[in-house]
Amino acid sequence: HYGITAGEVDLAGFPLFGLFNSVMGVTTIFPKMDFTQPANVNPDFLLEHARDWSPTQSFGSPALWNTVGAYCTKHQRRFSTIRRVLSAGAPVPPHVLSNIQKSISEEGTVHTPYGATEALPVASISSHEILQETAALSAEGKGTCVGTRFPKINWHVIAITDEPIHQLSDAEILPPGKMGELIVQGPVVTAEYATRRDANPLAKIQDANGFWHRMGDCGYFDDKQRFWFCGRKSHRVLTASGTMFTVPCEAIANGHPKVFRSALVGIGDKLQQKTPVMIVELWPEHAKSYDHQAQQQVLD
Repeated sequence: HYGITAGEVDLAGFPLFGLFNSVMGVTTIFPKMDFTQPANVNPDFLLEHARDWSPTQSFGSPALWNTVGAYCTKHQRRFSTIRRVLSAGAPVPPHVLSNIQKSISEEGTVHTPYGATEALPVASISSHEILQETAALSAEGKGTCVGTRFPKINWHVIAITDEPIHQLSDAEILPPGKMGELIVQGPVVTAEYATRRDANPLAKIQDANGFWHRMGDCGYFDDKQRFWFCGRKSHRVLTASGTMFTVPCEAIANGHPKVFRSALVGIGDKLQQKTPVMIVELWPEHAKSYDHQAQQQVLD
């Protein structure tokens, strides 16, 4: 799908993917960093490795690329040989994609594959499609577009429920534009949890052609059959006036120039009547001068 060929060199921001490289005949360069704290990476080390080994691709989390991309943009540094960047594990903010795009080869592309431990990969989208089309809609609270499905993957959006679904015929399959939870089927989808068997009834749905996996993610399809991720099902906030989903709400807050990131949470004892609260973290340069006036600006 990504055109990876034997003989390439990967600068690995996530060491486990070095196993994939070995199978594909790709050399893996493990940079000097603490892989358990990717946001604290020293970009100079990665740039030094890139100079020494001329990598053609790199995989890293959004946290890693947020640090590296911002550094490269500020200091006008570049990974001139990298043509392909893969970033996954969480939604990649548009400003991070923009910084990465400017920090790699001019012919390079950033890809954000979507999936889960139980099903990977499911879908993918490129930085060009995001920056030129979907980012503007995400900023309006439409969710994060994760792209179109990989070959051999089947998927549906079904009505949200926290109860087991024993057969696919028991699920309500929703049309494009309707918010629901995503289920997937395909050769890369795991059949069961081997040790947490108690979790299988809530995660797997049987049908005549085998089984479906419930991704635990909420969202909807658009008219191009792209999936728009709107947050984890377990993170949705049930209020007296309706359900709120994390990713669309957080995108609105994150659009404030002083906001680095945010989190929508629900407080209160009643399950269906939570009070929605937005937790906001400011960019460091604004947090240092944080006062009541700044707080009021953010709230406004």
